[in-house]
Amino acid sequence: MAKSRVKELDITRNLKVVEWLKAELVDSVGVLFKAFLKTGNEAKSDALATIIIIAYLIGHKTGLSFSHIDKKILNKLDTSIDASCEEEQWYADLADLLNYLEHKKR
Repeated sequence: MAKSRVKELDITRNLKVVEWLKAELVDSVGVLFKAFLKTGNEAKSDALATIIIIAYLIGHKTGLSFSHIDKKILNKLDTSIDASCEEEQWYADLADLLNYLEHKKR
């Protein structure tokens, strides 16, 4: 098989995977909304973990490294913290998340 044909197949396969991941993301958001109707935290944490994983995979499949996404998250948190000084609770939540992400250990 010619090199260009193989590359074409890889691109097509990658696009299908991205489309599948997007559908999984939408489905997972629905699962999360349903989980809010339940009393335990297990269903909510499971749905949120799935959403985060899918978001990373979509980024990766579209050319972004995991570390680039992490850096964007940290930058976005910094920007949001600077912009949310008036909303004390929102500011505290964002600051807590930023602190957690900057200091978490594997």
